[in-house]
Amino acid sequence: MRSVLFNAYYWVLSIFYGLSAAFAALAPGREAVTFTLRLYSRRMLWALDALAGVKIQVKGQENLPKGPCIIAAKHHSWGDGFVMFAHVDNLSFVTGDHLEKFPLVGAILKKFGAIVVDSCGGPEAREALSKSAAQVAAEGRRILIYPEGHLAAPGEHFRYRTGVYYMSKDFDLPVVPVATNLGCFWKQQEKTKTPGVATIELLPALPQRLEKDEFMTLMQATIERRTNELIAQARGEPVKPSVLVEWDGKKNVPSVGLKEQTVA
Repeated sequence: MRSVLFNAYYWVLSIFYGLSAAFAALAPGREAVTFTLRLYSRRMLWALDALAGVKIQVKGQENLPKGPCIIAAKHHSWGDGFVMFAHVDNLSFVTGDHLEKFPLVGAILKKFGAIVVDSCGGPEAREALSKSAAQVAAEGRRILIYPEGHLAAPGEHFRYRTGVYYMSKDFDLPVVPVATNLGCFWKQQEKTKTPGVATIELLPALPQRLEKDEFMTLMQATIERRTNELIAQARGEPVKPSVLVEWDGKKNVPSVGLKEQTVA
């Protein structure tokens, strides 16, 4: 029953604030849109607690630099974005161009200053990412990016993409990894919510100016290791390594033919 109430509230709130953000996008600057999206996120987290019984705790905010940085986060569910928008100031984010197919969303993203890239990736996507990120970094904003590019179920991970490395290198920005166990309570896009206390933890920034392979290995290990620990805490079980998966167009499936299969 709690999940039903929350899901109904979710869609009513999303439609209301979607229309509100569209009107806010008509105002000069990005302040009106930013205010609307942040209020939307805070109301959604309130409902997640009050209606679905999922309380959010955010740890490690002292690890967030005061200036521009890149926030490289684990992506378990639709709830991840609400948490970051509600708790992190001066935020922009990287998203795939699939969101532009929804009515009004393209105009809102453009006004907000989101970094929209080709969901299929490739050299063109990296070039677009670099160009848009340059403007955001120059404005002193924080950039939220999900390095895997997909929603991963608890205990799973996708191949980490190199966009974070290139942004950090191109603009000399620190990278703050983020671990989570939110998927134990709000899994991917599922309607059913499991009551409990979900943790989102901002970890110490990674060392800067590492070589690509070293950086990618460290980023993935840092995020996956702490995420697996948080999942174990939520489930009351021993820490298990996450399994490498890939997207088959409909669902996550075990990846085959790649060296790396698990991350402790």
